[in-house]
Amino acid sequence: MKKETEIHRQSNDHSDKTRPGCFGPGPWHPSLYVGKFPVRNPIHISCATVKRSLAVSNSNAKNTLYITGALKDTDKDRDYAREGGEAMKIRFALGQINATVGDLPGNVRRIKDAAARAKKGGADVVVFPEMAVTGYPPEDLLLKPRFIEANIRALQEVAGAARGIAIVCGFVDRTDDVYNAAAVCGAGRVQAVYHKMYLPNYGVFDENRYFQVGEIPLVARLGEHAIGVNVCEDIWHPGEPMTAQVLGGDAQVIVNISSSPFHAGKSRQRERMLATRAADNAVALVFCNLVGGQDELVFDGNSLVIDHEGTVLARGKSFEEDLVFADVDTAEVFRWRLHDARFRQGKLRFREEGDDLMIVDLDGAKGERKRPALRQGDLAPDGPDEEVYRALVMGTRDYVRKNGFGKVVIGLSGGVDSALVAAVAADALGKANVQTVFMPSRYSSAQSARDAKRLARNLGVKYREISIDETFDSYKAMMAKSFRGTGEDIAEENIQARIRGNILMALSNKFGWLVLTTGNKSETSVGYCTLYGDMAGGFAVIKDVPKTLVYRLCRHRNAQAKKELIPESILTKAPSAELRPDQKDSDSLPEYDLLDPILRAYVENDQHYDAMTEVGFPGPVVRKVINLVDINEYKRRQGPPGIKITPRAFGKDRRLPITNRYRDYPPSK
Repeated sequence: MKKETEIHRQSNDHSDKTRPGCFGPGPWHPSLYVGKFPVRNPIHISCATVKRSLAVSNSNAKNTLYITGALKDTDKDRDYAREGGEAMKIRFALGQINATVGDLPGNVRRIKDAAARAKKGGADVVVFPEMAVTGYPPEDLLLKPRFIEANIRALQEVAGAARGIAIVCGFVDRTDDVYNAAAVCGAGRVQAVYHKMYLPNYGVFDENRYFQVGEIPLVARLGEHAIGVNVCEDIWHPGEPMTAQVLGGDAQVIVNISSSPFHAGKSRQRERMLATRAADNAVALVFCNLVGGQDELVFDGNSLVIDHEGTVLARGKSFEEDLVFADVDTAEVFRWRLHDARFRQGKLRFREEGDDLMIVDLDGAKGERKRPALRQGDLAPDGPDEEVYRALVMGTRDYVRKNGFGKVVIGLSGGVDSALVAAVAADALGKANVQTVFMPSRYSSAQSARDAKRLARNLGVKYREISIDETFDSYKAMMAKSFRGTGEDIAEENIQARIRGNILMALSNKFGWLVLTTGNKSETSVGYCTLYGDMAGGFAVIKDVPKTLVYRLCRHRNAQAKKELIPESILTKAPSAELRPDQKDSDSLPEYDLLDPILRAYVENDQHYDAMTEVGFPGPVVRKVINLVDINEYKRRQGPPGIKITPRAFGKDRRLPITNRYRDYPPSK
């Protein structure tokens, strides 16, 4: 017998936040939601029986939702161990797509195409990344109401594709506020919405600026399968919402949709965390991550399906779009829990606390169907240098193409930095789309000229040579009166760099090529670069790559090619800007083997002077490096964006004032 339940909220009760809920037949309306439900008597919502609430008067619509549905006893209604103990398998597909921020039609096409292929592959549920509809991160587009409304309309189109398959998809929800949300779609409509509970506000994340915090965990039931749904940061916390979904909602599977950005080593760290969450909670875990480049961020994919013991069952490709299939045996999860008394005790404690939980029965429950057999994919992750190189390639490709450029131009110096940038560009865009320019002066060595030409030939990219000597002489003649009585110094050195920058920008303006700059993180950190010179350009490919890693990546690329793409002479000669006779980087800077660890300690780990000297770094060198980093903030602010590959990159990761008299070292004696 069905019972009509009326759930009221008083508008003056500000402690009762509005929550996402279950949406009935007909058009989904973003203002409909369900309030708090104590876990002692969790409400199971059958979406097919939800009344149309648009008829509710305006005065009450924001505070009342009428639900017609059977209130079922949680324990009696869960029959995990079917007669004969037959295995209950549910097939998931993970739609690891490369979404573009703001391209709502394009993102919807990608989602619908992957959903159709997932259905053909026999999937019961297909999962897409966090904010797959909008792309991630949309930043201040989220302050535009029309953008939010457009994303909700786009979600309706996604929901229409959820026929014969359930779709879990990230979008931006709007009720009383704006939420980072996951929609659960089936039978051609949105059936439930979950609001992200933990909003990251560190590093590159700024979600408190845009979103309200969610409060109620969601469990969606598809036939005999209970599936907890949460979003990205939620899974990094060991407690709720996951414990509520498992202990209160008996979830056998947790689906986490993510847009988790890359840095070196992140995928291995993330996998260890996810395996720990799965094993600690005796639950299978489906993790779907975004892939692709967005401005300075790269998303590596590496989506995962992990069983209740923490074993990886399936892995998505790294730095590529992918559709990953995996079968999860939920009966195995139940059998495992029968042997773990801690699970029963945790369940009892959780119920006594009476936390909130929303449980939704989905329409179109899975039935028996013929499924194609699954083939085991490659479960081996990328090595450390390989993942960084592939991140640079994907970040460059997506920045260039998503911003409407077809070709790039790079200034070759005959040195290692421009060699790596040229190799990355050729791999990212194809050799026909890369133009290189060698711009020698009287200080350029014959070896550099040979190396630049040989590099271009090895990579198969276009090459031209434009001497700057005549222009440099013209500058010197023009400035002779103003410079009278002074010797040549850094001013003349920087004039050469700026002439080269002007040449590259002239080619860019004439032919529509995007200029890729070639400065690395070590040089950018200490200001060993020229504003409006070698910093001039549209994208800084290796901006976050320390010099010592530049050498490793070049050798890695050669090893991959099994030949000298990047000439060995480039990798063995002393680095030099070649802006004056016999110049070497070590004339101005510590050796890079010493500089890079100090920069890592100061820039990435915020270690102070005493901590660095205590572990053996020379005090005068540490003082010099700290001072150079601090006084060159103004330069870094004016440089182009570049790909983040370290845990802490300059920019959103590290926000220090330009005007700053604080120094993290003792005063000089």
